[in-house]
Amino acid sequence: MTVTYTARVANARFGGFSQLLLLWRGSIYKLLWRELLCFLALYMALSAAYRFVLTEGQKRYFEKLVIYCDQYASLIPVSFVLGFYVTLVVHRWWNQYLCMPLPDALMCVVAGTVHGRDERGRLYRRTLMRYAGLSAVLILRSVSTAVFKRFPTIDHVVEAGFMTREERKKFENLNSSYNKYWVPCVWFSNLAAQARREGRIRDNSALKLLLEELTVFRSKCGMLFHYDWISVPLVYTQVVTIAVYSYFLACLIGRQFLDPAQGYQGHNLDLCVPIFTLLQFFFYAGWLKVAEQLINPFGEDDDDFETNFLIDRNFQVSMLAVDEMYDDLAMLEKDLYWDATEARAPYTAATAFLLQQPSFQGSTFDITLPKEDMQFQRLDGVDGPLGEAHGDFLQRLLPVGAGMAAGGLLGRRLSLMRRKNSCVSETSTAASCACAGALDGAAPECGCGDQLLESGLREPEPELPAGSELPVPGPAVEPFTTVPMPAPRGPAPPWLPSPIGEEEESLA
Repeated sequence: MTVTYTARVANARFGGFSQLLLLWRGSIYKLLWRELLCFLALYMALSAAYRFVLTEGQKRYFEKLVIYCDQYASLIPVSFVLGFYVTLVVHRWWNQYLCMPLPDALMCVVAGTVHGRDERGRLYRRTLMRYAGLSAVLILRSVSTAVFKRFPTIDHVVEAGFMTREERKKFENLNSSYNKYWVPCVWFSNLAAQARREGRIRDNSALKLLLEELTVFRSKCGMLFHYDWISVPLVYTQVVTIAVYSYFLACLIGRQFLDPAQGYQGHNLDLCVPIFTLLQFFFYAGWLKVAEQLINPFGEDDDDFETNFLIDRNFQVSMLAVDEMYDDLAMLEKDLYWDATEARAPYTAATAFLLQQPSFQGSTFDITLPKEDMQFQRLDGVDGPLGEAHGDFLQRLLPVGAGMAAGGLLGRRLSLMRRKNSCVSETSTAASCACAGALDGAAPECGCGDQLLESGLREPEPELPAGSELPVPGPAVEPFTTVPMPAPRGPAPPWLPSPIGEEEESLA
């Protein structure tokens, strides 16, 4: 049965873990006392032989052997190998518990999707959950010694009420040499499909949800089977065990206290009991015993999983959920905080101090900045509004090649983009349109493109197809002066948007 001490360490205090050192059940003392006594007895036997049995010549040879073993025992990587092994075993141990098949989610779905207050509806719900519980019992008796001792044969499972005699016949007549823990899950699926055909399950979405929860339940049963089948590689366990045992076998000789009169370095003190060697044995051998206990948590050790308790609990709550609690609701009433704008549950006198603590708003909520650091700063070299700066930036990026001038299509595009991305007056907007319209006809008289015309960069006007008419220019407005085109910059970047569509819409 699991040793629980959570309440003892709920609050950190002086010597909080020290009160756990006196516990016996599930303790390291209970696991290790035999090995510790065996090591101490062998050590004392060698020490007594060195002091009272060996001759002087034999003592000198034994002293050289002690120095040799003490010098080279540190080459065995006990901490490295043992640390990784225990980490792997503890991770595997917790994952096995997460794979325990619990019916809580499945029973809620069954209660909500399989309808009917009559006896047949009740029979459907109870049978579905009994099949789920039967699948869990079959897999647990395959991996847990405690459950197998409780249900050593299928007859015991039938007598316990998890399986009927007719179901047992079908189970045993199924010709398969493999573990058949999955058979009740198939029965579950068939019964759910039958309930759907009878209208107990009202739509396919509810049936899909029910089968998805069954799939999760069945996958956990399968993972337990695979954890029991695929163990930690034997070679890894052997390496760790040999490393620990060989290290302390060397310590039996290498940690002996020698005669101080011989003047060996580091042997100036003569004791009978090796205190720190025993502590080292306690830690390393205890670490190995922890891995030995956790590598298979389905046994009968003090800290192994309580599988029989889980079987009883799961079977009882699943039947309660789908039978007695089915469609059993209390009268709907307004809650205590119905008219409250800010609902808050009361505190007892022992927890009233929590009301004085402010709620957490975020790690940067209490940061303060000087007033001058909170002012927005304009970018360097930008004096006008952000819209104009953006338009000028696009104008600088647009390429100007041979045959392109402000009076061509590119000039009109830039004019449209500048009107879209800047804050200009209606007069200047109308002037820009008039200038653009004038450029489609005869040579313009305004000075918007004089500089480019003198350079010979005026774009030739496009030829109109036969039968087409020239566009009618708009009303005459006051001319305006545009910004001179920059020098040629090569081809346009591929990510730069083109305003061709906008220009066509404006000129249509």
